[in-house]
Amino acid sequence: MSVHEQDWWRNAVVYQVYIRSFADGNGDGTGDLAGLRSRLDHLARLGVDAIWINPWYPSPLADGGYDVADYRAINPMFGDTAQAEALIAEAHARDIRVLLDIVPNHHSDEHVWFRQALAAGPGSPERERYLFRDGRGASGELPPNNWESMFGGPAWERVVSPDGTPEQWYLHLFDIRQPDVNWEHPEVRADVEETLRFWFDRGVDGFRVDVANSMVKEPGLPDIVNGVNDAQDGGHPYLDRDGVHEIFRSWRRIGDTYDPPRVFVAEAWVPDPQRLARYLRPDELQTAFSFNFLTAAWLADDLRANIDDAIAENTRVGAPATWVLSNHDVCRHPSRLARKPEAGRGWNLDDVIALPADPELGLRRARAATLLMLALPGTAYLYQGEELGLPEVEDIPTDRLDDPTWELSGHTLRGRDGCRVPLPWAAGEPGFGFGPSGTPWLPQPDVFARHAADAQEADPDSVLHLYRDALAIRRAHPALGGGALTWQESPEGTLALARTSDSGDGGFTCLVNVSSAPVSLPEDAEVMLSSGPLTARGEVPADTAVWLRH
Repeated sequence: MSVHEQDWWRNAVVYQVYIRSFADGNGDGTGDLAGLRSRLDHLARLGVDAIWINPWYPSPLADGGYDVADYRAINPMFGDTAQAEALIAEAHARDIRVLLDIVPNHHSDEHVWFRQALAAGPGSPERERYLFRDGRGASGELPPNNWESMFGGPAWERVVSPDGTPEQWYLHLFDIRQPDVNWEHPEVRADVEETLRFWFDRGVDGFRVDVANSMVKEPGLPDIVNGVNDAQDGGHPYLDRDGVHEIFRSWRRIGDTYDPPRVFVAEAWVPDPQRLARYLRPDELQTAFSFNFLTAAWLADDLRANIDDAIAENTRVGAPATWVLSNHDVCRHPSRLARKPEAGRGWNLDDVIALPADPELGLRRARAATLLMLALPGTAYLYQGEELGLPEVEDIPTDRLDDPTWELSGHTLRGRDGCRVPLPWAAGEPGFGFGPSGTPWLPQPDVFARHAADAQEADPDSVLHLYRDALAIRRAHPALGGGALTWQESPEGTLALARTSDSGDGGFTCLVNVSSAPVSLPEDAEVMLSSGPLTARGEVPADTAVWLRH
């Protein structure tokens, strides 16, 4: 498959790289471009079509790099622009495309524009690029409205003038050090468009759009009234507002000027599949994550309903569904699925940590969930380390927690660090081979030794070999790419989906046993791949999935 093939994104498998935790090349304990370049062959052998790299821009890392100080440069701790260009070329040479992260809702408080805004004072043109407002109350001592930060606490921070006098407030839907920009300002729009062209001109194949549904705010910034405008139905004052679509149409026009056209994937936590599909109309973004699949319970009916809804709504606008089980913001799925089936609905560690866990059960379900996801039509995203079966690290010492959620929640929520722990590459080396120093920026648990890449390499039944085999079959057989999906009759508590190629050259069935008992296969079944061993009688055990040829 050529890196220049158009519409590659319709059935691609994309691997997410959280660069701080992927591989350390220079020995400072933090992942970097040198480390990523040294592991490209791992990704090529895995069989992915593209990588998505989390923000690699200059940043004080108040929110793991999503507080960007300069969108057209590389954070020195990761490397430089020349190394980034070399990475893009080396990935392309392996037929791996490269997607970057764009963070359009907010800047770092170290961005030159925000520093200018603070220095310029109230009423200045520099402040118009952000959302500064006077406070309420007799002396402006109260926030301008009742909005809350996604990380906890109020979404407003008051500025203090050089002489110590309190003055205006600025909006930050996320961390205090992430001031929201004003998307009604033409300079904001032009600056992001320049960033897109800057990286497209250097060979980047597309962007993942961070919080794509939060950029546009209702004029006047009114209070949220519970039960009136707190749902994402178009009436929320900052979630899923119609104005975002004009912005994405302008981005699509820019991407389409390149050959081949550049692509976008939206991170939009929009629970209504109909409204999510609006982001995927033919003149907007090509793809958007179906997070309802990620949060579905490990129950056959729930999984099927979320799959059907996503495919149906996306088909209406001519877009593929985009599936994902884990990423840098959610508890890793082996640990979510280690809880009771309904625990799948909790997407972060703090949702599930109090529930009793069965790690072996969680890994078995995770292997089955992977075969289900890779059997679905559309695009699949993998999060780094899931090919090693990594669990969430649930007991990071509190003095090592880095996620701003920990501080902003008053030390009540542990946040997202558990899925960001540096990867284990070699079981017997310091730091499990993450880098020369042996002291990664987040501590790794002892259990990572059994998940290390070299240990998995030596075990033909490992999660790593399951992923490689599944991606090889998916790439080799058109029925698992752009083919049609048909549900087949199957025993209660199971899912059986058939995939047939557009050319009619045979097909496959994915059978997932979500029940608590083994189920029998048809007598003439030809098993191509199984997420775990079958019973002695050839039955599919509970929490196992198989791919069958038909």
